[in-house]
Amino acid sequence: MVMFWVALLAISILIYLLLDGFDLGVGMLFGLADGEARRDEMLRTIAPVWDGNETWLVVTGVIMWGAFPVVYAMLMPAFYIPVVVMLLGLILRGVAFEFRGKASRSRRVWDFSFAVGSFAASFMQGAMVGALVEGLQFSNGEYVGGTFGWLTGFSVLCGIGLCFGYALLGVCWLVRKCEGPIRDATRRQIPLLAVAVLAFLVVVFTHALVEHLPILRRWIERPYLFVFPLIGAGAAAVLATSILRHDDYWPFHMVALIFASAFGTLALSFWPYMIPFVITIEEAAAPHASLAFMFWGAGLFVFPLMLLYVAVGYRVFRGKTAATADHY
Repeated sequence: MVMFWVALLAISILIYLLLDGFDLGVGMLFGLADGEARRDEMLRTIAPVWDGNETWLVVTGVIMWGAFPVVYAMLMPAFYIPVVVMLLGLILRGVAFEFRGKASRSRRVWDFSFAVGSFAASFMQGAMVGALVEGLQFSNGEYVGGTFGWLTGFSVLCGIGLCFGYALLGVCWLVRKCEGPIRDATRRQIPLLAVAVLAFLVVVFTHALVEHLPILRRWIERPYLFVFPLIGAGAAAVLATSILRHDDYWPFHMVALIFASAFGTLALSFWPYMIPFVITIEEAAAPHASLAFMFWGAGLFVFPLMLLYVAVGYRVFRGKTAATADHY
């Protein structure tokens, strides 16, 4: 039963990274777009799905709270500030998305708010991942690292890196959904963002070597983990080929595969810990009775229905976005 909830947690996190990742990326790119018509077209590509994508963050939090309450209780004091900033960013972009469609004189304010909220949420997610990788300070099951213990040079680097990664997902989504000038302009941005993501990965690996991070030993002890970077390298090669061929379909899927490979590498590097080298999955899990109780409701019915809803939603809104569609 424990492994069932571990699997659901991993699936929820990955789905959130991929789905909300691209619309957060579009949100950051939105701030760089010039012209009202271009911004409107960018928003039309995410209008049918953006709020549903954020649902997976709620699912992740609920699973963590219900199935692994010890981890929830240990991590929240460490991440109060980044979690609050992330949620404020998501709230701000949601409000801005709705208000800009009705505003006239204040539309620029809401445009700016949408981009800033997207950046804040993306950066804080990356910073939290970086803090987990680098290691947080715990003593007797309690966080003792201080209010800003999560904020280090490495966590800032990871925050910036995830922003570049989400932006790469976002441009590939725009290439897939748009036509004409926006598609052509965003296609030209893919190589630049791909190089930025690659540079980030090189710097992170170098930092792990220099600082002798504990996670590095996992890569040495578990050589099978290098299968995931090889998959990512293959996806990057297909991505490059698809850009040269001006293909609209494959770039997004290849970047999604790169994200999935990175997530698989990180998750198996942590295994069997929920908090790296602090608490294991078995130690963090709720009692079996609680896990079984949740299984018969959330696990057996709610989660599959959510997957079905997402699949149907993306099926209905597949293809290119109509230029005349309304975004609010």
